[in-house]
Amino acid sequence: MNDEKSPLLKVENLSIVFGGLRAVSGFSAELYRGELLGLIGPNGAGKTTVFNMISGIYTPTEGEITFWDKWGRMQRIGKKSPAALNQMGIARTFQNIRLFGNLTVEENVQVALHSRRKSGPLDALLRLRRFRSDEAQMLAKTHEMLALFKIDGKKHELAKNLPYGEQRKLEIVRALASDPSLLLLDEPAAGMNPQETEELMNLISFIRKEFSLTILLIEHDMHLVMGICQRLIVLDYGRTIAEGLPEEIRQNPAVIKAYLGEDALNG
Repeated sequence: MNDEKSPLLKVENLSIVFGGLRAVSGFSAELYRGELLGLIGPNGAGKTTVFNMISGIYTPTEGEITFWDKWGRMQRIGKKSPAALNQMGIARTFQNIRLFGNLTVEENVQVALHSRRKSGPLDALLRLRRFRSDEAQMLAKTHEMLALFKIDGKKHELAKNLPYGEQRKLEIVRALASDPSLLLLDEPAAGMNPQETEELMNLISFIRKEFSLTILLIEHDMHLVMGICQRLIVLDYGRTIAEGLPEEIRQNPAVIKAYLGEDALNG
């Protein structure tokens, strides 16, 4: 079982090279159970590349990633597939919403629950009891999740017809349906108006408490970042230039020069 004093996720000297370009260089971080850590920096700083390595989309050129999985085992995950990592307890959202637009709200959540199936292809083909039991449990869990996030009234609507803010919410619900211990949120406030951003801040705070989640967040909206993150790491040109509490980051001269701008001192 994971020692509460040990990091849930530990990233050591992570680097990746694309055709001679070093997109991330020597990135290290520790994320503790129940923590909300923000990863910020200018466009092209390497933030999403870090997410892609942690979530199995990219394989690091150098470095190591270790994670306490949902079964209480510490594993090296740098070469694991996204599907394997999802089963171990890592879920993520994307900067560009990746819902199945022509599926219903209900069906989008059910897709994420397929990894929980105990029945096999033969059970499905013959519609055996185990398959029917799986189907009933998945439907019940889907309705429970949609009700919890107050979008059950739209369960039969196509995902593409939802307002933008609700599409973002549905993507988070779908990620949570896989029962993760670590949630990676890639610019969840992108494209949102101020009211939607406030609602998102409340939603993230809610899911941390409701699901006892550890969250790693990429975000450009400084109001959101400063309002909910406990710690921040700042990347620039693939390298870490600062790490600390939000107020420390706000006052850091290197961060102000590279990213925040002088206005950050006043607000």
